[in-house]
Amino acid sequence: MVGMSKHTPLAAVFEPEFIAGMKDIFEQRIVFNQMLGLKIVTLQPDRVVARIDMKPELVGHFAYNRVHGGVISAGLDATGALAVMAAIGAKHMDEPPAQRLARFHKLGTIDLRVDYLRPGIGTHFELHAQVLRLGSRVASTRMEFVGPEGQLMSAGSAAYIVS
Repeated sequence: MVGMSKHTPLAAVFEPEFIAGMKDIFEQRIVFNQMLGLKIVTLQPDRVVARIDMKPELVGHFAYNRVHGGVISAGLDATGALAVMAAIGAKHMDEPPAQRLARFHKLGTIDLRVDYLRPGIGTHFELHAQVLRLGSRVASTRMEFVGPEGQLMSAGSAAYIVS
């Protein structure tokens, strides 16, 4: 995956307070993410990784052992947004963590594309995302939905409004 623009401070290290705040927003306050069981695994300025563990509510009607395409799409969208949040947080490291966390209330998906490459079969999945470009109004991301053995199952791209 391609990294962020040269203007994003990739060397930034997030404070424990910022990471805890991001986990609270992503895993607890966004009820849909909570229902999906999305958990943050890696939170870095230039890449994020989330995880979904399979549970019966996430599978399709006719194929019990497959995760539903809507779950894949929603997970990729949420992880792309998480990557944008991390990039915004890194861009404003001069601000206190609480002030950076308050910047995310205007974030919204403009466009989302998902390519389903393989059936979503497995016990757990990782979702990887990177920001390709963080502009003053729009951010572009690239995401991957990866199976338990590391195989790419779906790929996505999205644009988010950030102003």
